[in-house]
Amino acid sequence: MKKPISVRARVAAVLSIGALAVSGCANTDDDGGSDSGNNAGSGDLSLADIYVTGLVGVEDDPGEPVDGGTLTVAEYSETATLNPAQTYATGSTGMNVMAAVYDTLLRYDQEAGTYEPQLAESLESDDDITWTLKLRDGVTFTDGTPLDAKAVLGSLEYYIANYGFQGNLIQSNAKSMKAVDDTTVVFTMNKPWATFPNMLASGPGLIMAPAAYANPEKFKPIGAGPFVFTSQAAGEKLVVSANEDYVGGRPHLDSIEFVMLGADVTKYESLKAGEIDVAYLRADDMVQQARRDGWPGMVNAVNGGRTVNINARPDSATGDVRVRQAVSAAIDAELYLERMTGNGDLADRGLMSESSTWNTDVEPTGVDIEKAKELLAEAKADGFDGKLRFLSQSDSASRDGAVAFKAMLEAVGFEIELDLVNTIAEQTKAIYVDGDFDLATGSSSVFDQDPYASMSEPLSSTSLSNPGRYANPEMDRLLGELQGHASPEEGAETMAAIEEIFHEDVPYISLAGGAFFNVWDKDVHGIKPTSQTAILFDDAWVAED
Repeated sequence: MKKPISVRARVAAVLSIGALAVSGCANTDDDGGSDSGNNAGSGDLSLADIYVTGLVGVEDDPGEPVDGGTLTVAEYSETATLNPAQTYATGSTGMNVMAAVYDTLLRYDQEAGTYEPQLAESLESDDDITWTLKLRDGVTFTDGTPLDAKAVLGSLEYYIANYGFQGNLIQSNAKSMKAVDDTTVVFTMNKPWATFPNMLASGPGLIMAPAAYANPEKFKPIGAGPFVFTSQAAGEKLVVSANEDYVGGRPHLDSIEFVMLGADVTKYESLKAGEIDVAYLRADDMVQQARRDGWPGMVNAVNGGRTVNINARPDSATGDVRVRQAVSAAIDAELYLERMTGNGDLADRGLMSESSTWNTDVEPTGVDIEKAKELLAEAKADGFDGKLRFLSQSDSASRDGAVAFKAMLEAVGFEIELDLVNTIAEQTKAIYVDGDFDLATGSSSVFDQDPYASMSEPLSSTSLSNPGRYANPEMDRLLGELQGHASPEEGAETMAAIEEIFHEDVPYISLAGGAFFNVWDKDVHGIKPTSQTAILFDDAWVAED
């Protein structure tokens, strides 16, 4: 049986990245109704009650599991590839599907603040430098080959070499990764890494069979997870079927259909109509409504749910820190959100939001029109022409937000050109591939669970996911210091120092917190939340009507 792994990382959970790193996360539709007809509503919930990480409305004792049936899951975005090294392995960008096929070595239990075994048997460390991973005996991939220490190292090395999400953190921090025997891998770090277990509960922990990546031209989704890839119709659905030989025992479900339904309001209406069983909601109005309607599920609150990415490359218009500071001082986050979403209550300029366990006493940046004008004048005196491009999406909500942003910046003397694109793919390419932007809507999605890993993505000078190529040696040093802290109590001073530099350097602008809500029908049981807002289905089942 699975038993909890005791680790020093015992902090609360928060959230994801992926497509949301460039998305305004807007819902352009109207609210999806009021009465869920599912379970008792909670219409009096405040925003403070809604945006708290944890399971909600889930039965403690749902009874004996029922075998059979197909679960229908409406995903946030389509799983473009089942190769973990070629996408962001998060719940919003395919990790739900990939974890069904590959499983993860560990699972993060938000309620207990511990890491539990999935494919692994245990992970232990006495000093946060040397971590010993024990694998279970007899685990095999679906092609019959063993999931042993050699296979784990092979998968990790492939993932890192192909720039898998957060793989660079392991590469830069691990002194060595060695197979001691067939069921033991020892990771030796350069310095203490208190939250290293989260890596094995995230993308790097999705272990691929050697045959999956043996042919670089033709990747095959071969894993040891509870389900096996069956079929995919682009833009419609992806189907996985039960792995009869799964090490944890055959899953209760016969199959899962991961479907694409578009806007959150469509997912929510389909859930209420009984057309789907699980939905991944991100739009603030839908998250709030589903919570107040009393639906069960998993809420993952997030720091930096809405941000503005800034190009900090030296040769860019925003490479001058005074320009970035002027932009920051000109922005009224509450007004921006009101124009974009109709509600500015979630506005929060802090690096870590007010509800975060890592929130500091550092005063967030506020609106200061005169300061913005002064800084802009200084930059213009040194040759800056005052012109910036603002990259966002072309849906109505994003467009409204972009127009408000333009007006606020032009009020202090900037000239703003709006660059509104039709797809996340276009925006992703402009930001992460071409570096062709000045300002762009986005999301930093910093986890309370592991702030070091999620904060390193946009702030570390060596990060491959740093959108503006921001670099500050002191920020790098502080991030390395944060790496050794397992809890807000240990890391409060370091986090405060990071936030001080954040507001001074303005690598990006934080506008609001937010939440992801994996919501499911009252007849669905056994879903297990894990890291990166993903959910696992190896124990999932559906009660008979």
